[in-house]
Amino acid sequence: MRVDYSPLYRSTVGFDRLFSMLDQTVSNETNSYPPYNIERTGENAYRISMAVAGFGPDELHVETKNHTLHVRGEKAADVASDTREILYRGIAARNFERRFQLADYVEVNGASMENGLLHIELKRELPEAMKPRKIAISNGTNGGGDTAAIEVDTTKA
Repeated sequence: MRVDYSPLYRSTVGFDRLFSMLDQTVSNETNSYPPYNIERTGENAYRISMAVAGFGPDELHVETKNHTLHVRGEKAADVASDTREILYRGIAARNFERRFQLADYVEVNGASMENGLLHIELKRELPEAMKPRKIAISNGTNGGGDTAAIEVDTTKA
């Protein structure tokens, strides 16, 4: 299903990236290989787990570029195919490419393989300027008075 967002481009400013992401999401719904999970492992920590049975670490490529995480699997040609005959192939051995759109300030911490699963660890690191901070309220009308024990907590915002 293809949605035409062109009428919305005329009445919005700065949302072109959002519409591109929506368009990519709709177009990627048909590709479900390999299956994956996205988990929250902490307040600012996430994990993507992909089922990549049959792939070795040297056949997988993980990279980030422009807020996009690219995961590719390139299966090498089977060199032992002349000595054996596969009667039934239930384990997919096809190449794949999966893309994930990363939010601002989300970085990849590492990747590991365990029991046929590729785990990609992500962490959201806010810059110091964007982190919440407490602001002291002064006790005086001219702004130069003593500082009272009253503080404004901006961490709940």
